Amino acid sequence: MDRRATLAAFIGRSDSKQKRQQRRAAAPINSSLSPYAGPWGWEQAAHLLRRATFGPTKTMIETAVQNGLNGTLTQLFADQPLPAPPVNPNNATDPNVPIGETWINAPYSATVNLVGYRNQSLRGWTMGLMLNEGISIREKMTLFWHNHFAVRQITDPKFLYKYITLLRSSALGNFRQLVKDVTIDPTMLRFLNGNQSTRNAPNENYARELLELFTIGKGPAAGPGDYTNYTETDVEQMARVLTGWRDRGFNTQNPDIAVESFFTLGRHDLGNKQLSHRFDNAVIPNMAENEYAHLVDVIFQKDEVARFICRKLYRWFVYYDIDAATEVNIIEPMAQLLIANNYNIQPAMAALLGSEHFFDILNVGPMIKSPIDFVVGAFRQFSIPFPTQLLRYYNAWFQFFRFSIPMQMEYFNPPDVAGWKAYYQEPGYYRTWINAATLAPRSAFTNQLATTGYVYNTVRYLIDVLTLVDTVSDPFDPVVVIREFSELLYPQPLAQNQLDYLKEVLLPGLPDFEWTIEYNDYKANPDNANLRQAVETKLRNLVRAMLSMPEYYLS
Repeated sequence: MDRRATLAAFIGRSDSKQKRQQRRAAAPINSSLSPYAGPWGWEQAAHLLRRATFGPTKTMIETAVQNGLNGTLTQLFADQPLPAPPVNPNNATDPNVPIGETWINAPYSATVNLVGYRNQSLRGWTMGLMLNEGISIREKMTLFWHNHFAVRQITDPKFLYKYITLLRSSALGNFRQLVKDVTIDPTMLRFLNGNQSTRNAPNENYARELLELFTIGKGPAAGPGDYTNYTETDVEQMARVLTGWRDRGFNTQNPDIAVESFFTLGRHDLGNKQLSHRFDNAVIPNMAENEYAHLVDVIFQKDEVARFICRKLYRWFVYYDIDAATEVNIIEPMAQLLIANNYNIQPAMAALLGSEHFFDILNVGPMIKSPIDFVVGAFRQFSIPFPTQLLRYYNAWFQFFRFSIPMQMEYFNPPDVAGWKAYYQEPGYYRTWINAATLAPRSAFTNQLATTGYVYNTVRYLIDVLTLVDTVSDPFDPVVVIREFSELLYPQPLAQNQLDYLKEVLLPGLPDFEWTIEYNDYKANPDNANLRQAVETKLRNLVRAMLSMPEYYLS
């Protein structure tokens, strides 16, 4: 199913022949990685920010329009300091961490269970980072790397903090170095049993995923135990290379033990490791604690590593279908750019997001939002405020962090080592996000956010429809209100019959001027509860209907 068919099947309609011809003429299907030189306005800026961030606000889109494509790309990729670490928001029983201070280096307790609140703190803090990020790609890239180097069911939040901080600090850095760092990261050592791997019993789990999922990929089967890009012999020999690494600090109550990895020579295989013809029969000698890094360098001598990671970046930020034309026109030049820049990710990513291919009209709208994008984006697009008190905003962040779980996406807990199925499982890819189990929580979330809101610690989190309508260029005109709401919420323009349906929701059976009169009466008497309620109710019905439309599920 191609992009247009995906849109038509999911939305339930297709464009007119004239519109299809116009769009094909404006943005040819066989577009390339060449810099985009077309028009730059709201539609293009919104598309870029929807893919590179979590749900852009109207102000963010307007800023991007003003700054232009190059200025916006510069802002998206700008260096920024790491965020302040998560803190203890309200747990007075923690003997080691006062309220308001961080727990990331603090030991646990023999008398009080501190793991639960610290896990909640980590997850709430993570939600807060996504909610509060401006025009920056860092959080979207951090989640990408979490999907790529997937770990799950790690119960010590100190380990997870160290792990996610590694991904965040390296989000736009050197891919080769990131692979090296992840290889001996204490969380990954625990997850894939690298901490148990010894010279007498090498564990192959990480070695296999290092090749299949993290660097080069399998390729089509070429023979027994030969996957084109590597062989079973390579897995066995690389497992020997990786022996000797361990972690410490897991759930420790000792204040002198840090969360870290370390190398034990006595557990390491000291012999030569003979790789297969897939790696030019390279021999890796004993290099003790430096051997794992040399192994990564050997793997990265193969250009297929660049193609493999570029395909994953493409599926995350552009579209899942990589056909022959995309492979030639996008993946290969992107991979060569990555190689030419010594595997630094930023130049290749900037080229992709600034390319004519990225802005091809067929790439605007066919991606189904992930649950995290869906939840975070709703709060961000409507600029829903959060309180300033530590306990209240941490509590709310954690509550909203959990909303994506019944939608089948939980940060820090992907379903398996391959990550979330939407980014690798054929033939459904993104469509796996939408099923009988996930539609109900998605719909319930937006319905409540638009109508009654959520209350935590006496604070109501609700879309302020009256403030929202004030941002419209002409809020007295229902046609303008619906059009500008649509431009904010949807990646593609609505068909006329859909606009007519939304107007009927706003003004059931009434002419347009009734809205003008009613809204004018309210603005002239904003303290009149009846007038205010009448306008607010109509707007809430409209927003609820708009968030229920299939188009809102698309990016």
